Amino acid sequence: MFVTPGYAQETTAPALDEAHTVEDEAHGGGAFPPFDSSTFPSQLLWLAITFGLFYLFLKRVVLPRVGGILEVRRDRIAQDLDQAARMKSEADAAVAAYEQELAEARAKSNAIAQQARDKAKADADAERRTVEATLENKLAEAEARIASIKASAMKEVGAIAEQTAATIVQELVGAKVDKADVAAAVTAARK
Repeated sequence: MFVTPGYAQETTAPALDEAHTVEDEAHGGGAFPPFDSSTFPSQLLWLAITFGLFYLFLKRVVLPRVGGILEVRRDRIAQDLDQAARMKSEADAAVAAYEQELAEARAKSNAIAQQARDKAKADADAERRTVEATLENKLAEAEARIASIKASAMKEVGAIAEQTAATIVQELVGAKVDKADVAAAVTAARK
């Protein structure tokens, strides 16, 4: 086995030398130093000095920085709130303008629709009057034709009645009848 010279010295050295014995007289087996009442004044002095320095460090370095950070945050929050209020007022104005334009558009569309209805009604009335006038003209023409046809038919009926009466009388009597007498008899019978 290979053994280094340092390892060899450690293994041959005595376990404890005289300077490091457990029962050291310099330390004397006293109490733990922070709890030793004979060291309280120096501990309190150093506590006061440390606390004072720490207080000054906080007051001069840390607190101004924290205060600056808080002030920057407060300013940023105030700016953000102002911007939000401005944007809200702009949005409210935009909504109001939109609603007003929408109301105007509705009113305009209603007016256009009313104009279209009125025009359609006027056109329909004019067309109806035209159709009625045409129908009245056609009705008058038809009545005139009916009257002329009736008049010509009545003339023909009179002539046919006269011929028929003359023929019947001639067949029954066997003699020729005068046309004036037959016409007078037919006219008297028609009334």
